[in-house]
Amino acid sequence: MSDVLFVEYPKCSTCKRAKAWLDEHGVAYADRHIVEDNPTADELATWQARSGLPVRRFFNTSGRLYRERNVKALLDAGMSDAEAFALLAEDGMLVKRPIVVGEDFVLVGFRETEWEAALC
Repeated sequence: MSDVLFVEYPKCSTCKRAKAWLDEHGVAYADRHIVEDNPTADELATWQARSGLPVRRFFNTSGRLYRERNVKALLDAGMSDAEAFALLAEDGMLVKRPIVVGEDFVLVGFRETEWEAALC
């Protein structure tokens, strides 16, 4: 299998567990810091389409910034996908992590069963 892109925030405990899981399972990956190298709106749109997930799943709903900017209300009010991707691209702390990007799949968050199915 070719390398996957592992998008993470290094201080995030879930990201640390996910990275350890990748290492334990011998999955080769390129590491990307979600704040220093935040995904662009175009990347996010591509990843969302490849993942088959709703745009909402790309938001870090437990983050401080999500609450401060009242993102749930914006989404509930009918924010378009393009507006959502633009907002996500403003700050990596708004983006759910970790994200694993493969050639034909994208995993958002760390669910071992999903990762096992896609990466092993």
